Amino acid sequence: MYSYIRGELAEINLDHIVIDVNGIGYMVYISGQTFEYLPNIGQQIKVHTYLHIREDAMILYGFLTKDDLDMFIKLIGVSGIGPKGGLAVLSVLSADDLRFAILAGDAKAIAKAPGVGAKTAQRVILELKDKMSLEEAFEKKTENLSKSGKNDGNSVKNTVKNDTIMALTALGYSQTESLKAVSQVEITEGMDVEDVLKLALKHMALF
Repeated sequence: MYSYIRGELAEINLDHIVIDVNGIGYMVYISGQTFEYLPNIGQQIKVHTYLHIREDAMILYGFLTKDDLDMFIKLIGVSGIGPKGGLAVLSVLSADDLRFAILAGDAKAIAKAPGVGAKTAQRVILELKDKMSLEEAFEKKTENLSKSGKNDGNSVKNTVKNDTIMALTALGYSQTESLKAVSQVEITEGMDVEDVLKLALKHMALF
């Protein structure tokens, strides 16, 4: 019903904001991470929205990027994860971090969300892992960094990480094993693929 809402940010509350659109105030629930990127009250804001309809209420959930909204919709499609659960997950993990956590099978990271236990986190991984790929995860990460203006040293590190994972998969390791091993390596400035590969292989031996 609502694809997005654009208007003046009128209120910022603990779990929601109010957007004034031509004199009508829309209450929109947002994630904890979204709060960090809100403009000041009185400034213009655009949020991509999802309308959740219950017998007793119509609730709007809003996100600053279409990518966050898409991940939210994927999350609430998982059995046992409702809109509140989806918002909780995206409050502790960005869409990019969530993709990598799912692909790496990192249930502990997902379970950090309030109200999301270990079993539910495992279900998120089980039901969503086949709906995303490592290639897509890196493409989205690069795209989001570019949009946010953070395309500096981080993009170099991401390229090294991506190339290392591709090298590991070429050696016969699965994408999950490769991603998990590379995630254990602290990539510092000046490190190249060969450096990261050597350290990742050491972690492989520990799994």
